[in-house]
Amino acid sequence: MSDLDALMSVPPLADGRATIDVPDHWQQGRGAFGGLVTGIAIRALEQVAPDRPLRSLTAELCGPLQPGAADVVVEILRAGNAVTTAAVRLVQHGEVQAHGVGVLGKHRVPATRTWLAPPAMRPWRDVPPVPLTSFTPAFAEHAELRLVGPMPFASGSEPRVEGWVRWKRPGARRDAAFLAACADSYWPARFSIEPAPRPMATIAFTFQPLAPAPDGDGAIYYRAAMLAEDAGYCVEQRELWSEDGRLLALNQQTFVVIK
Repeated sequence: MSDLDALMSVPPLADGRATIDVPDHWQQGRGAFGGLVTGIAIRALEQVAPDRPLRSLTAELCGPLQPGAADVVVEILRAGNAVTTAAVRLVQHGEVQAHGVGVLGKHRVPATRTWLAPPAMRPWRDVPPVPLTSFTPAFAEHAELRLVGPMPFASGSEPRVEGWVRWKRPGARRDAAFLAACADSYWPARFSIEPAPRPMATIAFTFQPLAPAPDGDGAIYYRAAMLAEDAGYCVEQRELWSEDGRLLALNQQTFVVIK
């Protein structure tokens, strides 16, 4: 079975287009795992500005991307002296299933500063992996989640999630696409205050990679909290941290409560 790195790879674009093969057994509900979808989008965007790392991705997951062939279409909206803005679409059977806009920019001032307080991290080797259950989405068999925050569906008092994520077959690259997959690895924080499972789906995904993930097979620390909800839509903030306390990425997602 291919590793995560290979599954997110995109063939060289020809006139801004390429065809990918969406893998089976990586579903999250009806469609492909959202972290895989956004990772593919990032890898495609990076092709149009290889000397400019991704700084931000704003994406909408319009529909379920199914196993099989899909077209990736990239359009440069503007290429300035230091920043490139480009749009990306994933199309299947003539329908757009995901689209986004990426901002890629050259390095500027050397400062690295973080005002978010890092979490108190219990070493990942001391935390047992979460067992797979009948409610576990298909993609989760490829991940190792080690939960240190509240359990889902336990009617808790706080809509939050904390824990470690490690991919069983991550591949070689620890880039923005890898971090996007890590950011989407856990369930919605709202599940922590629910008494039982209920269907939810990501409809908007905003992602900012801030630092490369460390090399090797080490775990990434994940922290998330729901910020607000109204009329069946909720907003959640997610963070990724390295073992040595560096903030690696931020991710905000808008979820719809289907029923």
